Amino acid sequence: MSDQEKLSNQEESHVDAKTIANRKKREKKKAKAAAAATEGGKKMSAAAKLAAARLEAAREAEEERKRLEEEAQKKAEEEERLAAEKARKAQEEKERKAAEKKARRERLRAEGKLLSKREKEQKAKADAYWTWSLTIGFCPYRYRQMLLESGQLPAAVTASDEDSTTDKPKKQSDLYGKKKSHKHKKQPSRGELVEESVVSSTHDDDEDWEKAEEVADKKSESEAESVDDWELLDEDSDDDKKVEAYPTHVKNKPQKKEVDVKGKFAAADPLAVFDSSASEFRSPICCIMGHVDTGKTKLLDKIRRTTVQEGEAGGITQQIGATFFPEASLQDAVHKVNLTTYLQLPGLLIIDTPGHESFNNLRVRGSSLCDIAILVVDIMHGLEPQTIESLELLRNRKCPFIIALNKIDRLYQWRSSANRPSRDSLKAQKDYVKHEFDDRLKRIQLQLAERGLNTAVYWENHDVRRDVSIVPTSAVTGEGVPDLLYLIVKLTQTLMAKKITRQPDIFQCTVLEVKNIEGLGTTIDVILVNGRIKETDQICVCTLAGPVVTTIRALLTPPPAKEIRVKSEYVHHKVINGSMGVKICAPGLEEAVAGTQLIVMRPGDDPDEVKRRAMADYKAVVNEFKKAPEGVYVKASTLGSLEALLEFLKTSAIPVNQVGIGEVHLMDVRKASIMLEKKKEFAVILAFDVKVSPEARDEAEKLGVKIMTAEIIYHLFDQFTAYMEQIKEEKRQQVQEDAVFPVVLNIIPQYVFNKKDPIVVGVDVSEGTLRLNTPLCVPDKDFLEVGRVASIEKDHRPVEKAIKGDSVAIKIQPTSAQAYVTYGRHFDSSNAIMSRINRRTIDCLKENFREDMRKEDWQLVMRMKPIFGIQ
Repeated sequence: MSDQEKLSNQEESHVDAKTIANRKKREKKKAKAAAAATEGGKKMSAAAKLAAARLEAAREAEEERKRLEEEAQKKAEEEERLAAEKARKAQEEKERKAAEKKARRERLRAEGKLLSKREKEQKAKADAYWTWSLTIGFCPYRYRQMLLESGQLPAAVTASDEDSTTDKPKKQSDLYGKKKSHKHKKQPSRGELVEESVVSSTHDDDEDWEKAEEVADKKSESEAESVDDWELLDEDSDDDKKVEAYPTHVKNKPQKKEVDVKGKFAAADPLAVFDSSASEFRSPICCIMGHVDTGKTKLLDKIRRTTVQEGEAGGITQQIGATFFPEASLQDAVHKVNLTTYLQLPGLLIIDTPGHESFNNLRVRGSSLCDIAILVVDIMHGLEPQTIESLELLRNRKCPFIIALNKIDRLYQWRSSANRPSRDSLKAQKDYVKHEFDDRLKRIQLQLAERGLNTAVYWENHDVRRDVSIVPTSAVTGEGVPDLLYLIVKLTQTLMAKKITRQPDIFQCTVLEVKNIEGLGTTIDVILVNGRIKETDQICVCTLAGPVVTTIRALLTPPPAKEIRVKSEYVHHKVINGSMGVKICAPGLEEAVAGTQLIVMRPGDDPDEVKRRAMADYKAVVNEFKKAPEGVYVKASTLGSLEALLEFLKTSAIPVNQVGIGEVHLMDVRKASIMLEKKKEFAVILAFDVKVSPEARDEAEKLGVKIMTAEIIYHLFDQFTAYMEQIKEEKRQQVQEDAVFPVVLNIIPQYVFNKKDPIVVGVDVSEGTLRLNTPLCVPDKDFLEVGRVASIEKDHRPVEKAIKGDSVAIKIQPTSAQAYVTYGRHFDSSNAIMSRINRRTIDCLKENFREDMRKEDWQLVMRMKPIFGIQ
């Protein structure tokens, strides 16, 4: 090895030793620093702290992630377990219900209560026969048993009868199955039996009623326990149980006359063919009145168990409707309240009148027809405007009435009992419900007392001549409906006997509506108040073309407890005595005017005098109507509706040029088109509750006539108002250039941003209203025209107008002829700036922008007119 190589090896070993020494020194220094940190003698460096924090955060984040994963897994497992448990319970509940339903069906089948369709029909026939037998005074065994159970038929009276096997049928099914067998059976001492039971129940009225109520409660409880599935029982069986809970009591009555039935007008049951000529009384006419939405039609629906109210436009009654209730229906309801009441009325005719304010005339017509009225008051709202108006109508006509305090079912936690007398329902309520009822009743009684009316709940009313009776009712559950009918029967039979006694010499009949019925042609619905009408009678009817004399082809009535306005199977009659709602078929009735009188022409009557009387009502309405030279064309379905619409338009300041009744035809459109030349916005036909022929609609589109139709009077008004606003807005757009609003401006000298073309300055609005496009001038400088307002800014935001007291910045855009006008040379801040008005702009404001002008604006116009020399 050479010397040079040795030298290099020595240098390398020296470098390695040095490196190892440095490395040991660094490790020793690190260990010392770590020991110092451990002992707390020295603080960690910032980098070390940051590194430690990162490690600790990473560790905590990892632990949190693991914990959340474990919780999510546990939650998912718990949810799966709960879902499985819920499904298992639901399946068990379903199986349990199915088993219970099956067992219940088997029990009902064993008890004979689960009926097939055929068995239901047989039961319905049997029930119809039973009801019919009650109306003619026959006392079958089933009814007799009910009297025994209620304690009204003494056991001593029936003891001797039980020995006779001829009186009592062996089976109830035999009684209903073989009707002819009763002709050979005798009813010994039936009149004496019934008379004795009536006498005994009269002496112990309260006792008997309590017994009957206890029996009814026991029956209802036992039936509720045995039958708790409403799907398994039909409605007829429920009705039978309700009737049995309050058994009826019937005296012997004369046999009713038979009425001919033709073709498709056959009656549904023996009660549908009704002739009231056997009674000395006519059917009283009852009118239901009250505020809109108090439940009048719904209450009537509940009485007759129909749903006419759902067919009304908006649920609001638009026409007067009539419903006849036969004697049997009244009897069932009356005997739920008082078993000893003897019904002498042949039936009851109820008229439903509209409640909202526009139908004042229809309420007037209804109240003028009625013998007694029901004033419906909402227990939650008390007296309302139309309630007060109806009250005054009845008092002015001295018509007796009953107050139905409706919607008692809306009292907090009211326990409803369908079709039960309200007195019994009230007894079953909790104390706080009774207190709320008493509070609301006293509040309403106070409101009535303020109008000079003494009232009392009917069971506390001991003087019906002095105090008006109040009957709590519910149109939803039917509670109080029996009380209402009972009170009507009681008052009419006792206090109004003379008024409802038949008067064959007086004939009174009012046309309610004109209809076109398929298979019958044009018919009229009438209310026969007094008198007698028969087929082949000659009648005189008011029509739009004048009085028409025609011959009756058919007299039809709806089935009992059906609304005359509702399409249904009709019963044909040869003769009808009042009071009754009747549909008359006769030729020449197409243009008959609803709301007028129908007159029967008797031998010896003067035809001219009869025609004059027939047209009297229509001429009275037409003469009261004041024709405007410029106005709309009005068409309505009936005379009463026309009166209502004219009164509504009069209060709304809408002029009327022509009126008519019935469908809108081609000629009506041509008459309305006359307004296109006079005042285009009034070329409108307002058609209330009437149809529009296709020819009329095509002609209206061709000529530019607007036809508005509605079934509710308020909707018609809304349509016309929207149409007038549209016309007014279009006209405003056309005359926008001529509309100059009065304004006075003062320039703020420190806010002059541009002096010429365009002028941009800050101004104070001293008076009037500043709007876009307003032409401005300086009266002090010989009416120097400055330009038009191109834009307005307030608080750095563009606005459409500025009113008195506002400070705004405006840009005045001059025309080419005004480009030379310069602020500071031709005018300055000492000169007031005004809008340039003239006679044409003032007339434009009057005609098209009157609503936008305030009183102060008109006063400013009056002050500016002398300045501009405007006459």
